[in-house]
Amino acid sequence: MFTFCSLLGAQSESSASQSLLELDGGIKVLIDIGWDESFDVAKLKELEKQVPTLSIILLTHATTAHLAAFAHCCKHFPLFTRIPIYATTPVISLGRTLLQDLYSSTPLASTIIPHEALSETSYSYSQPISIEQYPNILLECPTGEEIASYFALIHPLKYSQSHQPLPSPFSPPLNGLTITAYNAGHTLGGTIWHIQHGLESIVYAVDWNQGRENVLAGAAWLGGAGGGGAEVLEQLRKPTALICSSHGGERVALAGGRTKRDELLIDMIKSSVSRGGIVLIPTDSSARVLELAYLLEHAWRSESEKDGSPFSGARPYLASRNIQATMRYARSMFEWMDEGIVREFEQTGGLQGETNEEPGKRGAGPFDFKHLRLLERRGQIDMVLNETDNLGRSIGKVILASDTSLEWGFSKEVLKKIVDDNRNLVILTERMGKPEGDKRVGIARQLWSWWEERQNGVALEPASSGESLEQVHAGGRQLEILEATRVALEGNDLNVYQQWLATQRQLQTTAQTGGATALESSADVIDDASSESSESEDESDTEQQGKALNISATLGQANRKKIGLSDEDLGINILIRRKGVYDYDVRGKKGREKMFPLAIRRKRNDEFGELIRPEDFLRAEERDEVEGQDMRHQPSKYDTKDTLGKKRKWDDIAVSSDRRLSSGGNKRQQISRTQQGDSGTGDLIPDADLSVFDDDVEDITGPSKVKFTTETVTVNLRLAFVDFAGLHDKRSLQMLIPLIQPRKLIFVSGMKDETIALANDCRKLLAAKIGGVEESAIDVYTPEIGTRIDASVDTNAWAVKLTDALVKRLRWQNVKGLGIVTLTGRLEVTHPTLAIEEGTVKKQKMIKGEAEVVQEPAPQAGVPTLDILPSNMASATRSVAQPLHVGDLRLADLRKIMQASGHTAEFRGEGTLLIDGSVIVRKTGTGRIEIEGTGLSALPVRNSTFYAVKNKIYEGLAVVAGT
Repeated sequence: MFTFCSLLGAQSESSASQSLLELDGGIKVLIDIGWDESFDVAKLKELEKQVPTLSIILLTHATTAHLAAFAHCCKHFPLFTRIPIYATTPVISLGRTLLQDLYSSTPLASTIIPHEALSETSYSYSQPISIEQYPNILLECPTGEEIASYFALIHPLKYSQSHQPLPSPFSPPLNGLTITAYNAGHTLGGTIWHIQHGLESIVYAVDWNQGRENVLAGAAWLGGAGGGGAEVLEQLRKPTALICSSHGGERVALAGGRTKRDELLIDMIKSSVSRGGIVLIPTDSSARVLELAYLLEHAWRSESEKDGSPFSGARPYLASRNIQATMRYARSMFEWMDEGIVREFEQTGGLQGETNEEPGKRGAGPFDFKHLRLLERRGQIDMVLNETDNLGRSIGKVILASDTSLEWGFSKEVLKKIVDDNRNLVILTERMGKPEGDKRVGIARQLWSWWEERQNGVALEPASSGESLEQVHAGGRQLEILEATRVALEGNDLNVYQQWLATQRQLQTTAQTGGATALESSADVIDDASSESSESEDESDTEQQGKALNISATLGQANRKKIGLSDEDLGINILIRRKGVYDYDVRGKKGREKMFPLAIRRKRNDEFGELIRPEDFLRAEERDEVEGQDMRHQPSKYDTKDTLGKKRKWDDIAVSSDRRLSSGGNKRQQISRTQQGDSGTGDLIPDADLSVFDDDVEDITGPSKVKFTTETVTVNLRLAFVDFAGLHDKRSLQMLIPLIQPRKLIFVSGMKDETIALANDCRKLLAAKIGGVEESAIDVYTPEIGTRIDASVDTNAWAVKLTDALVKRLRWQNVKGLGIVTLTGRLEVTHPTLAIEEGTVKKQKMIKGEAEVVQEPAPQAGVPTLDILPSNMASATRSVAQPLHVGDLRLADLRKIMQASGHTAEFRGEGTLLIDGSVIVRKTGTGRIEIEGTGLSALPVRNSTFYAVKNKIYEGLAVVAGT
């Protein structure tokens, strides 16, 4: 059994992706935890209901559409962190930096508590108000350390590595469930998941790209980069169900491919910077940004030194709050990139230890930026935008900034400052869908609609190839920009938030047996003490325990220092919660109010023993890195200028600055950067410039709410579009889906119109591939959000019993790890003997009449048994049981085998291999192997090429004879 349900992203304008797969035995697999730019917590309600029943979670891409809600679920959904999560290493590393950038860029990522939930605590207001007037109170935001700890829970996997995952503690047994990750292209570490369970073989392929790019290799359908085969990988071929995204189902690939796309982007940039304009390219901060950053850096390397080049006076920038960590991770994951990146690294950075060249003369690696500068603060953005030349003229600039939606991040800040100049240009890199209903139109969607309408005319700029570049005029249209600002809670708003926290804590504690793991913080210790209290306490002490329980519920998710509680509410705990309080009057108190509070963390155990904290076993260099940034050169609490004359805490140990420097891999990296000069640290704004900027991140640590303001700007810049989404197009889908030959096909993650149109096209293609089948007989599903479909495959399986005499005659052949045997036997149906032993007969006396009733066992069904043939039938079937050749011979493999044996082998046309110029091997569409040779080559001599080829072919196949 296999049922599929899309929780987000099916036939919707939202790019978020969440899919739920349910297999036999109640096994539930959640794939992706995506969100969109609205950050609406109501879209996660269905996911929250499914959390207690999930077995495992799989992640596909390090983008907001696939994992933006991951940190929110870990922090606010009980039991979520106990579910095993699997992803590739790049998805883990880049996803961490993405969410740290997201939560530090917009308060909306913390999500607004629904007003309906706050209405239950409206009695806290001095005057009743309507639901529309409730404040937009935010949930507690996960810190950078918490986000890093959440991603540390994810189990890393490699490509083509079959793995049998462990189930969650509340999941049924997985019964041999196997997951395998394959390269999906599109993003670094992007994954096509193959899930094998029993007779079900499911391929989940959402947002993949078959084309090869500058940084990323193509998807692994045909063997990945350098595969070049005409057949899909055997593991991904003929699945019982293929779940595919319909994004790009109506998109036609650009003529000229990747090279033409890159030239188009560079020409667009040249046309603007040559006039002193500013080019804004909105992109994500972890995935597609690598492709764009690599392209700009190498374009500047090749053209900045040329005379008269527009790039000689222009400067490229990359703006994101955590971009240094992202690029540091990218430099450590070249093995996940295209082969061209690996070769470039080997020629430059990979041979640094073996070359004797001077550091200044050595070439820079793929992501050692010489021209592209990194910006992580808003003050740096302002300085760059105001930069002019010696004559006071504007300098051409290119700014890559997050995010693509233009709803958060530095891209929004840059846009507001460049909209008034018609020399400036915004290059959109992804297609945007039209919003449904009366929803608010985002900034990127609004600009995309203007580009499609072309209401105010089009400017044609000359390109290097002689063609014309289309740039749409905005024409002074009005654009509404919504600003969200975090504000601390005060007064009645704070009371409502405290009551809501208490309600949520009590509900979760009641609903979960064994305690709410998500709410067991280091400060939440009052419940532990109450569970260990003596049963001999007075009733008055019970009231104190209830009061303490309510207080602990209020403080369950927030730090007690951030909520204004009175001293009376804290009670004896004031000694550990208030600074400067060293005395407490215990006269007249009872129970634990008379004892000094002791904070004891409740120990958690599983079947292997006590759970350990990974952060307690970090190496020295790992402790120095906080939020993905190297903290070795940051001000320390042990610096003399900060600690002179101050007391240390008992647990603090004074360590010299030299001792705090990490060793090992990070020290090697530091030396490498020093040798490279500008290639390592030259991609940053100088430290002297950084020191004049204050940290512009809103530093509000307590409970807060969001305040919205609207700003209307007049847009006079130009708009352009270059498709850098890195997704499959219509041709790729129509070519690959018939080759994959899925038995059932499910389309998700796309707009309604393109999903339905693609489904109709695939029905025709699959019907033509199979032949003689009506289109209506092809199972192609286009589910909507929340709709469950049964995608189980009807299979017939029979179990037979082999006799001992037949088993002894079996001769097994090993083919690719599988044992194969053919046999000929006689099938019989044997009925078990119905002998009833005297001791097994059940006798039952009736209540009336004292009569005895004998209850005989029910007759059992016959078991089919396969036995050896009698001697009189064996001779008649001997001529029928011909030997079989089992296996799949690939001509590419045969070519390598023959070349290794000293023969010459080369391809001559499709499906034809010429060996020694005299023997031709062909493979037909049905898999049949044909060998043709000249008269001399076919002579039965010892060194004949014909027989040598024939022997090698037989060695690659298993000859299974009938038994």
